[in-house]
Amino acid sequence: MAGPKTLLVLENFINGKFVPCSSYIDSYDPSTGDVYCRVPDSGKEEVEAAVTAARDAFLGWSSKSPQERSQIMNKLADLIEHDLEAFAQAESKDQGKTITFARTVDIPRAAYNFRFFASSILHHTTECTQMDHVDCMHYTMRTPVGIAGLISPWNLPLYLLTWKIAPAIASGNTVIAKPSEMTSVTAWMMCKLLGKAGIPPGVVNTVFGTGPKAGEAIVSHPDVPLISFTGSTLTAQHIRERSAPHCKKLSLELGGKNPAIIFEDAQLDQCIPTTVRSSFANQVKNYVKKARAEGARILCGEGVDSLALPTGNQNGYFMLPTVIAEVKDESCCMQEEIFGPVTCVVPFDTEEEVIKRANGVKYGLAATIWSSNGGRVHRVAKRLQAGLVWTNCWLVRELNLPFGGMKASGIGREGAKESYEFFTEVKTITIKH
Repeated sequence: MAGPKTLLVLENFINGKFVPCSSYIDSYDPSTGDVYCRVPDSGKEEVEAAVTAARDAFLGWSSKSPQERSQIMNKLADLIEHDLEAFAQAESKDQGKTITFARTVDIPRAAYNFRFFASSILHHTTECTQMDHVDCMHYTMRTPVGIAGLISPWNLPLYLLTWKIAPAIASGNTVIAKPSEMTSVTAWMMCKLLGKAGIPPGVVNTVFGTGPKAGEAIVSHPDVPLISFTGSTLTAQHIRERSAPHCKKLSLELGGKNPAIIFEDAQLDQCIPTTVRSSFANQVKNYVKKARAEGARILCGEGVDSLALPTGNQNGYFMLPTVIAEVKDESCCMQEEIFGPVTCVVPFDTEEEVIKRANGVKYGLAATIWSSNGGRVHRVAKRLQAGLVWTNCWLVRELNLPFGGMKASGIGREGAKESYEFFTEVKTITIKH
């Protein structure tokens, strides 16, 4: 008879050490529905300890040259790449994505985030002007803000957490990171590598727990002047309210309802496989029920096809890829972000019509256009209310360029220049000679 399973128990990482917590919450293996991990249920006490550590480490870290910080970040990238398979296996088990996606996208990108900002920090310039008639010279200087509060979501756990940590520490800040309590394992694994990479104690602190406790404590702390958050629009509204009394800098990357516009001249052999991947990449049954109640037709998937699972996975969080047709624009399935393998397919007749319908949602994160007509691509891309528009491709990212959404999809942009400006303060210095 098999004995009880041993649970993985995570600990907070504060001031270069793993620290146990007084209470824990369960984390589930999505493939089985079983508890497999215990995550710290941190709150004000743990966040206060992290703030103290980050404050004490700030002067030493911010005094290092960009070259010194760059070397340390490249070493961390080396260590992540060395353990890529272990990270990929853990990310797949913890989040539920395929091992192939974790191995080829999530973990390589997490390592590359450190490499990218380790390089970009070496190439920023400042402004300088002269006023000869008064014998004055003016120049700008950028300095780190201080302690950065970084809160990341469950869908791309290490990928998005490192996308925040890397520019923050490259710019000379210290950080308090809070990954999603549902997907915390790879962040914990990365903490084991920080000392080996040469990151001093207190520069990167990771506090695990829920948004209402750990997240709230970070956001409302007066000594954390900067918050970078990726998550829901509703949570972001609360963050803005809690941050307002302290005039904190905010970067909010929020939800999206991203249209994929396929014109009649699209190259379908390229378009269809890519659109399928973009529609079903994340792992929501209520939406399907609502769509059917509203008169939509379920072409395949949930409620139409059967799903046969091995015995050990029958309590897991599996759902068939589902395609919905004959759905109205005002339907919740067309208006709300669905974190599941569900896509709605609706026809259109003209450019003007599809632009109006694509813009008829509160979000504006991203969109895709498929067409062989170059003029049409430019016209439609210009008028779409989205921060990022892919044409005849999807998820091709140039990290030097800004990423972020319009409307309810967020505030601010992320990228080489944009992230550097967000994680620093600019000052103008005038010298009379």
